Amino acid sequence: MTDDAPHPWLRVSREGPVQTVTLANPAERNAQVPSLWRALAEVGAAVPDEVRVVLLRGDGTSFSAGLHRRMRQPGGLPGETDLLTLAATSGDRLDEVIAGFQRGFTVWSSVPAVVVAVVQGHAIGAGFQLALAADLRLLAEDALLAMRETSLGLVPDLGGSKPLVDLVGYARAMEICATGRFVGAREAVDIGLASAAVPADTLDAAVDDLVAALLAAPRDALRELKPLLRNAAEASPADQLRAERDAQTRLLTAMATRIPAPARSVP
Repeated sequence: MTDDAPHPWLRVSREGPVQTVTLANPAERNAQVPSLWRALAEVGAAVPDEVRVVLLRGDGTSFSAGLHRRMRQPGGLPGETDLLTLAATSGDRLDEVIAGFQRGFTVWSSVPAVVVAVVQGHAIGAGFQLALAADLRLLAEDALLAMRETSLGLVPDLGGSKPLVDLVGYARAMEICATGRFVGAREAVDIGLASAAVPADTLDAAVDDLVAALLAAPRDALRELKPLLRNAAEASPADQLRAERDAQTRLLTAMATRIPAPARSVP
């Protein structure tokens, strides 16, 4: 196993084809800051080609309580971007800065590996949006998801709005964001936000089972499947049919090159 710490609040480890990216500030329920988002973007962009599954996890009792509360106060946190001062001085610069923040979340859609968010306890705001950035979400039964930005006079701006609407539809996404209410694990499964919810004491075993199932699938097929399905929501029917044909052609061609040609009989 290899380990790395690209940020004081982030830990990255790898065991064979599985990489685990862990938010590592449990004393503050893995609250997030801009420097952490930049580190996430760098980690996502550097996932080795040999990695087939990436797990996004949080240390302690919560996945992530979202943006660190001091980031919403004048002066923010030492060493971090002062969002309020920046907003007051330059709207254009603020747009550029937020775009940089978003890369820590959007990067995971372009990672060839299957990305799984493993969520226990709270996943609020930026925490919820990080979970939405994954391909799959596996929840402990104590998980509570909430998009609190609107309640604070803001909107979700870290790439979470589109996957939320894609998963649950416009009306339900509007209700979840506008009210800021908690979505429990069972409801999350029922409305399509999560693939499964399991007792907290069996979460690690469920993760192991899911990882084993993903690793059992042929690598090349999964790598074609991820972009195929991610693009399906926006593609026209004709474009999606073309994408299916293109992906299948690549897989069949590769398969054919690995099958030995039948021996010819000599007359």
